[in-house]
Amino acid sequence: WCNGGMVLPRVIRLASREDARAIAELSRREIEHGLPWRWTTPRVLRAIRDRSTNVVAALEQDLLVGFGIMSYADETAHLNLLAVNPQSQRRGVGSALLFWLEQVAGVAGIARIELEARQDNEAALAFYRRHGYRTTETMIGYYLGMEDGVRLEKQLGIPLNLERRDAARPGAT
Repeated sequence: WCNGGMVLPRVIRLASREDARAIAELSRREIEHGLPWRWTTPRVLRAIRDRSTNVVAALEQDLLVGFGIMSYADETAHLNLLAVNPQSQRRGVGSALLFWLEQVAGVAGIARIELEARQDNEAALAFYRRHGYRTTETMIGYYLGMEDGVRLEKQLGIPLNLERRDAARPGAT
């Protein structure tokens, strides 16, 4: 489908076991290139099974075109990985995945999302900044001493579940 000239993925859903290998391979190609491969198929499978993590897949014609992996704590979430196939980039897939993950985080009562990106990945940094993320620190040698990283975060504001609860109280504005 189309949204403002952008072609969005036909399906965004929680990833299944069957998606793990494609997710791991996309991570290796698009995120972990030049570094030791850490998000292997077994690690992605563990994330899919982990109750405090969401692994989301974007599909077009039953093919994985992107994914995101986010872990949750009490009030914060950590975006571990987000990647889109090069052929599907700049078509709204990454934005749709990020929006999905942010909405779930808000419903879960998360106040802040944090992530890291390579300092030299200008496209990723620009993408996150366009979506309201701000740089909080630069970390020298963050990626196994091989590359510097940038930590970014986004405040989600009042979580949706708290907003609803307050609205139900007498005298709440």
